[in-house]
Amino acid sequence: MNNGSLDSWLHPAKDIAGPRKTLNLAQRLNIIIDVASAFQYLHHECEQPVIHCDLKPSNVLLDDSMVSHVSDFGMAKLLPSINLFALHCRV
Repeated sequence: MNNGSLDSWLHPAKDIAGPRKTLNLAQRLNIIIDVASAFQYLHHECEQPVIHCDLKPSNVLLDDSMVSHVSDFGMAKLLPSINLFALHCRV
């Protein structure tokens, strides 16, 4: 991704010449919304829920338009599907 990871924007290297990368409030809010939307999808909209297990700024990548994408699913776990209707009927 051309804009690198969120980590590089939050903690820029001090030895790199040029203007410092900063995120304005709108960009930060959009990143939060993008990540939350990704987790909403992974946890609630997939046929089998996916738990990422390693969310950190270096695993959030930013594309040309500063849209964030969750990456590195190496530690992800798949949860068995739960029939919530069946759980409520048992009570």
